[in-house]
Amino acid sequence: MSKNLFVTGTGTDVGKTYVTGLIVKKLRETGYRPAYYKAGMSGNLRRADGSLIPGDADFVRTMAGLEQPLETMCPYVYEHAVSPHLAARMEGGPVELDVVKNGFDALAQAYDLVTMEGSGGILCPLRVDETGELWLEDVVKALNLSCLVVADAGLGTINSTVLTVEYLRARNIPVKGIILNHYHPGDEMEEDNRLMCERRAGVPVVACVADGDRELNMDGQALAALYK
Repeated sequence: MSKNLFVTGTGTDVGKTYVTGLIVKKLRETGYRPAYYKAGMSGNLRRADGSLIPGDADFVRTMAGLEQPLETMCPYVYEHAVSPHLAARMEGGPVELDVVKNGFDALAQAYDLVTMEGSGGILCPLRVDETGELWLEDVVKALNLSCLVVADAGLGTINSTVLTVEYLRARNIPVKGIILNHYHPGDEMEEDNRLMCERRAGVPVVACVADGDRELNMDGQALAALYK
């Protein structure tokens, strides 16, 4: 069985997929057999044959140099660039927890470390219809995952980062660390943001990622130790 970790963001467009690609790449280069997984993926393009390309999965697979088959990375792929619950309402194929869990469990049997990426922030509805509700946090709990929070390094991140950590903590979801993205080394405000996030959230900033970075500035074994 693998050890696993969930990567969430403080919101949409903080660069969660880019950072996840760096994480998985670092694990592979450290000597592990890592896998990538995501429950639902929206805003995807179509191939010439009409099938949808799971864009985030394809990006991570390419960046990390994975041999993991693309079709094992995400069970629900949608075209519309909206929340998965709304995309499913538009296109059909609503997210089923059992399907997500079965796909995850298959990877857990075959790989050393499974990195599961969320959709947007932690408060993401995966399914809301007449059958009931399924939110991203429900999947995290069902799979017994701990979280790594990706946040923007810039203005406003103290509020969004601490609120995300506190939300997870209130739901008894362990938070292993924070990664600050779009980071500018030596920037006084961003350095202070890092310190304030650690101080108020009580969670370490384990790495900072600058735009264009092709490597995660973190020891591979220390990164692997975040997985459980």
